Amino acid sequence: MLFNSFAFLLGFLPAALILHWLAERFWPSVRLPLLLAMSIVFYGYWDVRFVPLLAGSIVVNWLVAQAFLQSRRNFLIPAAIVANLALLGFFKYFNFFADIINLIPGTAIARWDLALPLGISFFTFHHIMYLTDLRAGRAPRYDLVRYGLYIAFFPQVLAGPLVRWSEIMHQLEERPYLRPDAAQRFARGLMLLTLGLVKKVFISDPLAAYVDPVFASAAAGKAISFFEAWQATLGFTFQIYFDFSGYTDMALGMALMFGIVLPPNFDRPYASTSLQDFWRRWHMTLSRFLRDYLYIPLGGSRNGISVQFAALVATMTLGGLWHGAGLTFIAWGLAHGLALCIGVLWRKGGLSMPKPAGWALTFLFVALTWVLFRATSFEAAGNIFEGLIGVTTLGETFKWRSIAIAAAVACLGPTTWLAVQRLPPRRWIAVGFAAIGTAVLLQIGDAVNYEFIYFQF
Repeated sequence: MLFNSFAFLLGFLPAALILHWLAERFWPSVRLPLLLAMSIVFYGYWDVRFVPLLAGSIVVNWLVAQAFLQSRRNFLIPAAIVANLALLGFFKYFNFFADIINLIPGTAIARWDLALPLGISFFTFHHIMYLTDLRAGRAPRYDLVRYGLYIAFFPQVLAGPLVRWSEIMHQLEERPYLRPDAAQRFARGLMLLTLGLVKKVFISDPLAAYVDPVFASAAAGKAISFFEAWQATLGFTFQIYFDFSGYTDMALGMALMFGIVLPPNFDRPYASTSLQDFWRRWHMTLSRFLRDYLYIPLGGSRNGISVQFAALVATMTLGGLWHGAGLTFIAWGLAHGLALCIGVLWRKGGLSMPKPAGWALTFLFVALTWVLFRATSFEAAGNIFEGLIGVTTLGETFKWRSIAIAAAVACLGPTTWLAVQRLPPRRWIAVGFAAIGTAVLLQIGDAVNYEFIYFQF
């Protein structure tokens, strides 16, 4: 059930909102169990076979937490974290590691055609955040319904944002529709949902037509012209941003309509003037997770520059592997890790750079490394890179209009969250958003509905 589908927008979401309002109004004690049940139904719509996996992971991790709180046996939490990662590795990386092991002469591990459960990376990381903080004494005990809702809340279960327990759990105790600003929050949530759909339907999906054929040709071994290569590279640079930030806006908007404030995930990343700045603005909840639960435990920046470099490279390389079971993803993460190390040396040397130059270098590096992220193999990436440097032909056309519009919105405009917060409550604004929503629905009914890029991670 895609957020950008009639089944969701005209079926599931209105029904869920009505049931939630009725429960909140007439039977508040069932509001949270109802939200959890609706979240499980939403998840099961994709593939009911994986509902036991999600439900089982919630119950088992919750039971481990209870056992730890009762016994204080320190081995329980690390064992649960290892089990969570092993389950993720089994579904997501079994064939990847099997292929690597099969490179050794005399080995022949069979590949398994396993379907990847949607959202497994995200709900695994939610388990890890809570369990780690529980062992450190930072997280309290929660009942099964509240813990289950933290893991499975439908706006963010499939592709985030990665929400810390401390950011959401206290909100579950509120009566959201009794707040004095309840109507305003609901309206802003609806506006976020609408603008997120605009990003997806009117910007990201059309860019796919600029990007997918070129990368498909590169994967087929065809020569890519200069114009085609830059069209695909720049097109994907903005496609992935509007696709993922659009999803996040929808998630934040829907959560707000149910009375929950989720953390923003993007802050104009393509306006960054350094790579460090970029990772503070791009997929911010993942960046915080990698920093607090991987980079700092690996040594961080307080144990000498060699430890810092090792931690940076390891963190970004594993971050790349988290995005996909492929060597190109590892290379993408490794490239960012090494570039961040160069940035550390630059700052420690007291060197400076004009902001326009910093922006240009950062944007160029990010755009070029997106090629590794998008390409299906090193050979396909190499074909794109050859086109980018003009080794092949110049080509005939460069489809620039949609890319230029996307670039202007991404680099110059405010974040969707900030724009919505700034809008005053005016009737003409409501009418305008109604018209935009109607246009989105017409476009959804008339065009191909692409899945969100981050659903595969």
